[in-house]
Amino acid sequence: MSDKIIYLDNNATTRVDDKVLESMLPYLKEEYANPSSMYDFAKKSSDAIKEARVKVRDFVNAENEKEIIFTSCGSESANTGIRGVLGMHKDKRHIITTKVEHPCVLNVYKMLEKQGYKVDYIGVNSAGELDLEQLSEAINDDTALVSVMYANNETGVINPIEKISQIIKSKNQNTKFYVDAVQVAGKIPIDVQACGVDMLGISGHKFHAPKGVGVLYVNSKTIITPLIIGGHQERGKRAGTENVPYIVGIGTACERAQEFLRYEATEVKRLRDKLENGILKNIYNARLNTGVANRVPNTSNIGFEYVEGELILLHLSDKGICASSGSACTSGSLEPSHVLRAMNVPFTAIHGSIRFSLSKYTTEKDIDYVNSVMPGIIEKIRNLSPYQDELAELKRRKTL
Repeated sequence: MSDKIIYLDNNATTRVDDKVLESMLPYLKEEYANPSSMYDFAKKSSDAIKEARVKVRDFVNAENEKEIIFTSCGSESANTGIRGVLGMHKDKRHIITTKVEHPCVLNVYKMLEKQGYKVDYIGVNSAGELDLEQLSEAINDDTALVSVMYANNETGVINPIEKISQIIKSKNQNTKFYVDAVQVAGKIPIDVQACGVDMLGISGHKFHAPKGVGVLYVNSKTIITPLIIGGHQERGKRAGTENVPYIVGIGTACERAQEFLRYEATEVKRLRDKLENGILKNIYNARLNTGVANRVPNTSNIGFEYVEGELILLHLSDKGICASSGSACTSGSLEPSHVLRAMNVPFTAIHGSIRFSLSKYTTEKDIDYVNSVMPGIIEKIRNLSPYQDELAELKRRKTL
């Protein structure tokens, strides 16, 4: 096993930025007061939350900081937004989402179906792009909510959120729009006003804040019932003593992410493309599952035909390379990815698909190293494949 660590699983979680950690430390040590307390010692904690809320407001371009609710993670943000808005519209029983949502959203809708809601799941094409015509046709007078992820966690494919919002409002002005933006935070700009979303969720640990803190944006025209009942915190929208150091951390992470957006769009994308080009050029049974679809700059999903993805990940791990076969929430499952199934990725590649996700900490040397070892890893696994005839034919076709 290698002592060298090449971390290419940033869609699962990210390293905490040094400046984020530095901003958090005082609130883990000296400034430990409960921000709801009345004495002067608590004022710095209370002010720190207010400052972080303003930073998040600016990060997503909310109209005001009152539209920002701090949560524990993306899953809580999704549950609070989705179930909260349905709680205010109990007469409407129709929901629209997509077949490729993250499990933290899909499993909420599976639960709601058992409670009598009708849920339409919109499909995608072979590149993972959403069928907007199908979405438009599904909206009716009973539609309480449309829920679409901003970018897919497995493929990085970006959905046209502003266009989707326009479709929704043209069909039913009363339908609310929730966006899971967990995989775009820190990778591309977020502008909730320009996109016309009613609710949007992000998670700190996906863009160099710690695990355990998230954000739910709810615009001022949208009323939700709280998921967690208790005290007055978050203006009654989310009870529980505020996690001051982590809230400070996500506020700093938002500031830092703004500074690195151009770097993500240029350098991180260049390294991702270099990784893809190296693999596709030197490994004949490799395919880019998304084709030319518009993606966030850090994500690549590559299928290796007629080999098993679990074996690839084990061999990568032996070389010190961290990657994934899909969502971290389903990594223990032997079932093929629901996202790749929805894209109709060929059965020859669906079990051999690997997600590589880069970050601002990924270096040229990291990519060169991965490109140098990948051909040998795949060749070793191919030699164990029971599909030798199919591999030979695939090689013949690729070299014509």
